[in-house]
Amino acid sequence: MIDLDDVRAAASRIAPFVRRTPSMRALPAHAPLAGASPVSLKLECLQVSGSFKARGAFSRLTLLGEAARAGGLVTASGGNHGIAIAYAARAAGLPATVVVPTGVHPDKAARIRNYGATLIIEGAVWDEANARARAIAEETGGAYVHPFGDPAVAAGQGTIALEMLEDDPSIETLLVAIGGGGLITGIAAAARALNPSIRVVGVEPVGAPTLAESLKAGEVVTLDKVTTKVPTLAARRTEQANFDLIRRHVSEVVLVEDSDLERASRHLWAEYGIAADLSGAAAAAALLAGAYRPGREERVAAIVCGAGADAIAS
Repeated sequence: MIDLDDVRAAASRIAPFVRRTPSMRALPAHAPLAGASPVSLKLECLQVSGSFKARGAFSRLTLLGEAARAGGLVTASGGNHGIAIAYAARAAGLPATVVVPTGVHPDKAARIRNYGATLIIEGAVWDEANARARAIAEETGGAYVHPFGDPAVAAGQGTIALEMLEDDPSIETLLVAIGGGGLITGIAAAARALNPSIRVVGVEPVGAPTLAESLKAGEVVTLDKVTTKVPTLAARRTEQANFDLIRRHVSEVVLVEDSDLERASRHLWAEYGIAADLSGAAAAAALLAGAYRPGREERVAAIVCGAGADAIAS
């Protein structure tokens, strides 16, 4: 799907439009994320538009020619990708249409509208919203941007790994949230090329184990149902190209409950003043809930991939 050269090219293209987000040690803390294990947090919640999705959005946008841009951008999203596409379209002076499922967080829907995009609510899960988005792109001639199955988008997300391993080459394990698989695809492609011994561990909700079930089956499967209440982690199916790379480069996928995501979001706020949405707290949730148990001296980095106050306010 993508390789290190693709990720480095994306980093060069998107540099004028995104932030180089900081990493911080998750110590000192009253209640450490993983006991004595050294953990660092990559704060993509501070990224422009509020999540890592801006990297992929600009990576795709910067490859579109004038003819492709003429009809604007069209996408489907659980929330964060839609915000990023709306932001990128506004920066480029283009119209955008974003289709979201009914469970989208009201704050994320409002942000999409505030950036000037047309917001359409369709379907109970992302996959249903995506069918509508593809139909709209076909009807209008807009440039459809897949949130995780587009190689340029995945390469943009992989730029996070370049920054993390430049900041700390000693990282042994990366914990990465999985929705459809675009973030972990990009991260794994870059990180494993830079350090073949690094472990990349995915984190999914119990109510949407898309990659866990596909890896178990040895092929891409479509979930019969999705029960998680987190739309940003609620794809019923990944793409074949994502699956192929993940199967090759991801060490394991662990599962957490929605309640673990809520607890982790509150923990990040209480301990570090980090306002993470539930998907953004997924990597931390794997540590807090014990879904992933690092060795005592294992150097772990968790990506806080999106901002939000839903758990903090509850």
